[in-house]
Amino acid sequence: MEFANLLCERKDGVLVVTLNRPEKLNSLSLGLLKDLKSCAEAIQRDRSLRAVLLTGAGRGFCAGADLTDPESFPGAGQSMGQFMAARLREYYNPAVLMWSNLPVPLVVGLNGVSAGAGASLSLAGDITVAAKSASLTFVFAPKLGLVPDMGGTFFLARRIGEARARAYALTGQPIGAEEAARIGLIAECVEDERFAARALEVAQTLAAGPREAFVAVRALMASAMTTGLGAQLEAEAAAQAKLGDSPDFVEGVTAFREKRAPKFGAR
Repeated sequence: MEFANLLCERKDGVLVVTLNRPEKLNSLSLGLLKDLKSCAEAIQRDRSLRAVLLTGAGRGFCAGADLTDPESFPGAGQSMGQFMAARLREYYNPAVLMWSNLPVPLVVGLNGVSAGAGASLSLAGDITVAAKSASLTFVFAPKLGLVPDMGGTFFLARRIGEARARAYALTGQPIGAEEAARIGLIAECVEDERFAARALEVAQTLAAGPREAFVAVRALMASAMTTGLGAQLEAEAAAQAKLGDSPDFVEGVTAFREKRAPKFGAR
């Protein structure tokens, strides 16, 4: 996988994808958005992958939309609002939908600053691991007179509740990595010198696990926020019906009986 604005490196079953516009704090240009979409499509086709780690090059994860991108302005006869909505629907929304629904677990390694749409993207994974010096800032409303996009309102409210979500969205107060971990916005905060190794370790741990079960867990937890208990119980039963007939379940039970670690996907 080769892209103009992304670096991709395979480490066994893990694909490490790095946003690679460090001179712009990896801000989201049209080119980077297109690369993210193309990369997600390639991941969907590659059944040899077991997990993905998404991180950023340089001193930041992603500073949000690139407001200096020459392609970030409306054409003749189009208002700025019309242009922004069209750009979201055509590029931003498909990118975050595809990355949050990959066929493998997604770990986000949050290094440095993440702001605006970059902060939203940093919450799109299954597990977000942050360096202690990292931070998230939802600056849309207080700084630009806009609303959080790229899923910002969705991810914030679901992870930390509406009261805190509103406060951070309305004030734009930066959320340090330690605070983000404390309130449950991210999974883990580690010292900067341990960050890269820890983010990869989490991805490798997931890569060694039962891929289909992990994806099912993601889907069930997403549906649980809007589903009644009865419907959720049925969804769990339906998932077990599929996974109970899978080779991974056979391997898990066999390994348990033989008192050894399971070897998922080794077939």
